[in-house]
Amino acid sequence: MTLTLVFAVVLVALVFEYINGFHDTANSIATVVATKVLSPGQAVLLAAATNLIGALWGTAVAKTISSGLIDSNIVNVTPELLICALLGATIWDLITWWWGLPSSSSHALVGGLCGAALAGAHNNWSALIWNQAGTHWWDGKGLWPKVILPMITSPLAGFVLGVTVMGLLFALISWLGARASPAINQFGRPRFVNAFFGKAQIFSASAMGLSHGMNDAQKTMGIIALALAGATSAGSLDQLPSFLHFMRIEQDASKSFEIAL
Repeated sequence: MTLTLVFAVVLVALVFEYINGFHDTANSIATVVATKVLSPGQAVLLAAATNLIGALWGTAVAKTISSGLIDSNIVNVTPELLICALLGATIWDLITWWWGLPSSSSHALVGGLCGAALAGAHNNWSALIWNQAGTHWWDGKGLWPKVILPMITSPLAGFVLGVTVMGLLFALISWLGARASPAINQFGRPRFVNAFFGKAQIFSASAMGLSHGMNDAQKTMGIIALALAGATSAGSLDQLPSFLHFMRIEQDASKSFEIAL
């Protein structure tokens, strides 16, 4: 594994993350821009800051991508394989962005990684980790507990929670409105409701950006860590200068590793 290929993986990963940014940023800031609570520039800065904080919050998603989906004992995770995975996800992101489809970049990357691994293993489906039980059900590894099951339950959970929260808020506002003295603005809407929920939208958009960073920024972190771990085990990073030694990622016997900050 040459150092040039390793840096090529990092470069393609950063390109994917950039495209992921303009593909998904609208998810977290669409409401505050549509209601004119924030200008588009302010909303983008808010999304950038909260996504960065989310990316540094932890490494759980990065570990899933880097060591929980592909069995490196069966398929050799080469830089070429990772570049193919990233390009597949990037092309799909660009197609859905062009068509305005709100698709999942996370699942695009998982699909690209699994497809590239399957091709690299000459159609040996054992190269994909389907299910490995852990101490608890949430500690398991594999496509079923980490990708397929959440892909089904996440939209359903969002729907149920959205209906529940909306219903509770509507009941609360109706109860408060019946007891409050009328204070109507020029649009015929209560001033307090507009002011309160305008500020609350900033909070909800920040929370969305934070959770997006914890998920989407980390998945690219996992791909970069996977490339660096492979390069470290191959000895490609042995001659790095001391200030770049943070790029060395050592694997244990189970092919797992810690992702450096």
